[in-house]
Amino acid sequence: MDVGVVSDRSTAILDEVSRAVIADERVLETVLTGFLARGHVLLEDVPGTGKTLTANSLSTALGLSFSRIQFTPDLLPADVTGTHIFNEKSREFEFQPGPIFANVVLADEINRASPKTQSALLEAMAEGQVTVDGETRELPDPFFVLATQNPVEQEGTFPLPEAQKDRFIIKTSLGYPDEEGELEILNRRAERTTRTPKATPVTDEREARALQSAPEEVHVERSVRRYITQICRATRTDSRVNTGVSPRATQRLFEASRAIAATNDRSYTTPEDVKRMARPVLAHRLQLTADARVGNVEKRSVVADILDEVEVPSVNTANGARETTSHRNAGD
Repeated sequence: MDVGVVSDRSTAILDEVSRAVIADERVLETVLTGFLARGHVLLEDVPGTGKTLTANSLSTALGLSFSRIQFTPDLLPADVTGTHIFNEKSREFEFQPGPIFANVVLADEINRASPKTQSALLEAMAEGQVTVDGETRELPDPFFVLATQNPVEQEGTFPLPEAQKDRFIIKTSLGYPDEEGELEILNRRAERTTRTPKATPVTDEREARALQSAPEEVHVERSVRRYITQICRATRTDSRVNTGVSPRATQRLFEASRAIAATNDRSYTTPEDVKRMARPVLAHRLQLTADARVGNVEKRSVVADILDEVEVPSVNTANGARETTSHRNAGD
């Protein structure tokens, strides 16, 4: 699929989602980028900001099946993946698929489930399959997990293990709407007889798969690849960071940068694409030192500082030429 088509479809999808969800369009674009990059997204927001509506509207606009899993402390792995049930007519055990068997899965309040149940998502997110009673079953393609957690209420929760957080290509937040957005929510509520706007399908399953394949054709100049590598390696030497990002994160930043370029109708990736995606892709993977945590250092601030320090390659696309001279962010 041509990047021009990807850009048009992405704009149409975001327009449809924005009809139903009152949220910053850049955040919605970031969530869509996670899907296009074949990753999964973690939304950390207080209740009532539209996380469920966002997931449902996105699946509708993409023309994909949707499933919601409400994570609770008593949720079992079989409640997620499915189980075998005895059929009295056939006198055989038949597999009953769980809610994980959908294109778009909303894992609501994922940190409320036990680590055992959280781990049931690991194989699904990493391999696109689940294993039940020793039998491996493929999940639908595309497969996209949009998980949520509450950053305020921590009682009765189980922090996500690092391996689980590393499976999310992006962590972001819808945040509170601006004043006009919040007023629009009230206006919709006041018009009791007017139907609330809802998203309608823009693509179908086949086209959604094509959208995910398109970023593979986006060119990333060698100097930009080195820029991505240098940013990720810098997280491992920062004095505020106990454990920096893994090579998997380097790949994910590469993939997210290509995807955001495609949505913006470009067949090449720029350093600005990398900087745009660095914080949502890298920050949640950092493990800060004890001193940094005591000092209330924010992970996104660490990434922002690294972006200020790492030299930025200049990419000249005039006449198809791509070049390698560099300068610092201050000279941008």
